[in-house]
Order: sequence, then structure tokens, then C-alpha cells
Amino acid sequence: MNRTLRSLLAAALAVGLIPHGAAVAQSAGCTVSRDAGARQVLSCPGGVTVTAEAGAAYSLVDRNRDGSPDSAALRRKAILVDVDSTQHAGGFQVVTPQAIAAVRGTQWAVDVAGGKTSVLVVRGSVAVRRPAGEPVVLSPGEGVDVSGGTEPLVVRRWPAPRAAALLARLGQ
Repeated sequence: MNRTLRSLLAAALAVGLIPHGAAVAQSAGCTVSRDAGARQVLSCPGGVTVTAEAGAAYSLVDRNRDGSPDSAALRRKAILVDVDSTQHAGGFQVVTPQAIAAVRGTQWAVDVAGGKTSVLVVRGSVAVRRPAGEPVVLSPGEGVDVSGGTEPLVVRRWPAPRAAALLARLGQ
């Protein structure tokens, strides 16, 4: 594990996002495959599927050690997370340097680039917040861009070309 990821995970531990002693594993318990676009697709127990853009820097975390990831630490590029709430209890969150996106069951994309995190909801709803901030809730077609500042987060309906471009990077 590199120094930046260790720092991100240490920060998540410090603010209570990941309990001390939680298991951290890239693909433990998950079936890993690659699609035609060199994207990594992890099909995990408990109804969690993660599609990672080629070159994405991330790791999965199983905080409660039940064999199914319940969190991802994302540092670079994009992942698409699909959580089936009928199979996965306890929700799922993506932690980035700028934001935390959490759900119970849904499909959403998270992209980290240029010092900001962008979150787009495909299905369901997602709560997004800075590590020390108030959450906003996104519905399908809505997104938010989170930078390192303290200004309020603004939820916007993403223009179709922007949403399509991100989802195309993720094979959608």
C-alpha cells in the first residue's frame, strides 16, 4: 500500500469512517475481471459491484469483516459502484480526499481529478459531504463537485453530455 493511500485510510480511521482493526483488501472475496475497455470489474459478495476505470487508484475496505466490502478509498480517476440493498446490509461509502459519498443501495459514479471529487447518481440516492461538513442528497441524474474549500455544496442536474462522458469511461 503506498504512502498516499495509507494517509487517506489513516484519516478515515481518525474521523471514525473506518473502525480500527478493519480489514482492508483490494479484492478479498470478490471476483475480478477486465472488460473490453481494460476496466476492472469486481463482483463482490453481498450484492456489491465496483467498476474501476483503467488506471484508477482505489482499494476496497471490509470494515465489519463479513466478507463483503462496505467502503472504497478512491484517490484517482473514477469508479462506478452498484449496491443491491436487498443483498447488502449496512450501506456503502466512497471516501476521497475531498468527499465522502454514502448510500444504502444504489448505483453511482465517483471521479477524483484535478483536486476535486465529482459524484453522479445513476439510480437511488446518495448523501455527499466533505469530511467536516453538512451532507447534500443527490437523486438520479444529479451530481455535485466537491473541492477542498468550505463553501456549501451545490447539487446540479448534470447535462447529458457530461453524465454520458463519465459513464462511458466506466463502460456504461
